[in-house]
Amino acid sequence: MGRPATKPDLIEAANARFQKMWELIDSMEENERDALFDFGDDFKGKEAHWARDQNLRDVLVHVYEWHQLLLLWVSANLNGEKKPFLPEPYNWKTYGQMNVGFWEKHQQTPYDQAKTMLMKSHSEVMALIESLSGDELFAKRQFSWSGASTVGSYCVSATSSHYDWAMKKIKQHRKAWRKSHSAK
Repeated sequence: MGRPATKPDLIEAANARFQKMWELIDSMEENERDALFDFGDDFKGKEAHWARDQNLRDVLVHVYEWHQLLLLWVSANLNGEKKPFLPEPYNWKTYGQMNVGFWEKHQQTPYDQAKTMLMKSHSEVMALIESLSGDELFAKRQFSWSGASTVGSYCVSATSSHYDWAMKKIKQHRKAWRKSHSAK
């Protein structure tokens, strides 16, 4: 399936990838889930997030925080409060710094709490998506506050795309962890 462009496709992709992400996490041994990330000596990931996120909890809270961005943005704007998607002082060139702030904010958040928070925020995002019509999600210029993008494209980014990102990272950790622990 390509990038969702309809409400039914968005709902299906978000829920399917969320479930797939949890199936991946649930397939891990507890010590593998709790381990610090080590992507292997031959790993060449250059993006900042590969160095930023140290463990599974960091990945879960990152996705949770992007859910919060979406929920706050849509809620505020639907209630007449003009609010950008990214909070000040961030923009699309500096949002990496915002992500570091999310990481710092959650260094004391336990894994079980991060899991609970993400489960709840996914449900809240899905309820938000259900509450909007297909046009409100995917018709261009439906809302002045979404600019040239659609609200649905932000929903895709905060759900299925972020779940894919998380799974890629988790799989790389699992692969390297299993390789290093099978040799022992």
